[in-house]
Amino acid sequence: MGDKVSLASLAAMKARGEKIVGMVVWDTHMAKIVDRIGVEIASVGDTVGHNLWGQANPLEITMDQMMPVCQAVRRGVKNALVSADFPFGPLQAGPQQAVDAAIRMVKEAGVDMIKLDGAAEAPEGVEALVKAGIPVWAQFGVTPQTALAYGMEYKSMNTADAVVPDEMVDTLIRQAKMLEDAGASLLDFTNSGPIVGPAVVEAVTIPVIGGFGGGPWLNGRVRMAHAAIGYSAAAVDSDAENYANVGKIAFDALGECAADIRAGKQIKGATKR
Repeated sequence: MGDKVSLASLAAMKARGEKIVGMVVWDTHMAKIVDRIGVEIASVGDTVGHNLWGQANPLEITMDQMMPVCQAVRRGVKNALVSADFPFGPLQAGPQQAVDAAIRMVKEAGVDMIKLDGAAEAPEGVEALVKAGIPVWAQFGVTPQTALAYGMEYKSMNTADAVVPDEMVDTLIRQAKMLEDAGASLLDFTNSGPIVGPAVVEAVTIPVIGGFGGGPWLNGRVRMAHAAIGYSAAAVDSDAENYANVGKIAFDALGECAADIRAGKQIKGATKR
């Protein structure tokens, strides 16, 4: 059994140059698995509705829907820090609404910190949560709109030969420092790229972790566990290079189970009567 992860231990990992691992999980069993692996962060992403439940729009997910997901992950985690995303709404509604939502997640689901998407546009929300004693993982970064504003192709940000305007670098460093000054314990830098990413890591003292568009230039990475192992219906017919193809494994295994039932055979693993 590993040691309980703390925010202080994450800061120490950055200082030692050790990479921080985060995994997005949505259920107790996957939470137990990533915790046993020894990841530092179990992140309850608000994309659960879109990626796991088939919701058409990622903004459909509600706070009431997020709560049992957070509770399920909390039950499976002993050592990692449990982070929970806000669904769209509480942060945008204002600091007090954000605090109320965060308190609910802490009290009812026992999460350790809150990840705020779009935090650079709402630093007052970060400050409000920190003042209430709730640690914040603050997300910021490059969007297609901001890339276009600087005359860049969004997809080119992650290439080593990308030409990133100094003004963009300065803006992202300024946002990172602003969020650190607001009290954020961690930063989630999306679409950082190998040019801006290292500059931001160097500019702040808190760990900078990336999901989409991250890379080894950051202090760590966060990856959706279901995507990493190919757990989806689409994976059955996919040739994507993941760490596994659970969708295909499930398809083949359940097809074999169905064939046994049709053939009148005993089901594997079933108790004989």
